[in-house]
Amino acid sequence: MLIESPPSTPDVALRAWCADDLDELVAAYRDPVLHRWTRAPVTTAAEARRWLDDVQRDWADGRRHTFAVVEEHADGARLVGNVVLKGVTPQRPAPEVGYWTASWARGRGVAPRAVTALSRWAFDRFPEVARLDLLHQVDNVASCRVAQKAGFVFQEILPARPPFPLDGHRHTLHA
Repeated sequence: MLIESPPSTPDVALRAWCADDLDELVAAYRDPVLHRWTRAPVTTAAEARRWLDDVQRDWADGRRHTFAVVEEHADGARLVGNVVLKGVTPQRPAPEVGYWTASWARGRGVAPRAVTALSRWAFDRFPEVARLDLLHQVDNVASCRVAQKAGFVFQEILPARPPFPLDGHRHTLHA
């Protein structure tokens, strides 16, 4: 999968997921906090392979654009998270931004920088997109802070709907 110009920001880079990432993907999903906020945890090598196949298929058909978030270190790059742009279609008024951060990278501003890079890329890549949404459950205080730091503005409380048991927040960012 080729990404014309992968987004980046100081200290983190976004790139296509690849087979070399699968062990770190499974390791990231061992975190109980990540399990709490994601709908489809990846707990085995087979699940990781299916997840990667889905990511590549979604890129090919334009439904979702998922990036691995990496930090460069003296000994090479390390996976620190994931960002995704969901629902770039004429039927959807605003695509949704999603993300997660590996436990070993939390609290260092990785998520806001990655979300900012993805948002800039989305507006550049899809000029017809005027707004992005970032959604999270009301009790996910960390996601609320990430949205604010990345420039997303709180818009409304959304009622709970399966699979999410609690109400949510909708934050938006305009092009």
